[in-house]
Amino acid sequence: MDETRFRELFLRLIDNKENRFHPLVWIHGEPNIGDGVYIGGFSEVNAAGSSITIGEGCDIASFVAINVADSHQQCLGMSVEIQRRPIVIEDHVFIGSHSVIKGGAYIGHHSVVAAGTVVEGVKIPPYSLVVGNPMTVRVAYYKGKSIHDPA
Repeated sequence: MDETRFRELFLRLIDNKENRFHPLVWIHGEPNIGDGVYIGGFSEVNAAGSSITIGEGCDIASFVAINVADSHQQCLGMSVEIQRRPIVIEDHVFIGSHSVIKGGAYIGHHSVVAAGTVVEGVKIPPYSLVVGNPMTVRVAYYKGKSIHDPA
């Protein structure tokens, strides 16, 4: 069996589609992903039923979940529908391994989400450091530290 056929069968077996990142990056729906973005293996980008925008030059580590859907209220009988809210990740954002980006999150450019962080559905200003669960946001932590933004 040639490599192309094997890849097709493998992706079908794991319920995934071809993407520019890695065969073990799951992409659901139609997220808008900018140029120069890296997404590590075993990560998921789930835009099904809503939208995800990932800006240019982002680095998303392995084992990251970016998911517009939250089904806990449906599961508990508090709602008949799954809640779905859009996610925006601006340019040049780093997201560390084992992080979760929940629906409604808006992460400003040149920010860092530390490994293992759960990002709630809030707006995070540019140049921020986001850490932990529950998350804490250090606003402007990276402001003026980039060689591209010496201010």
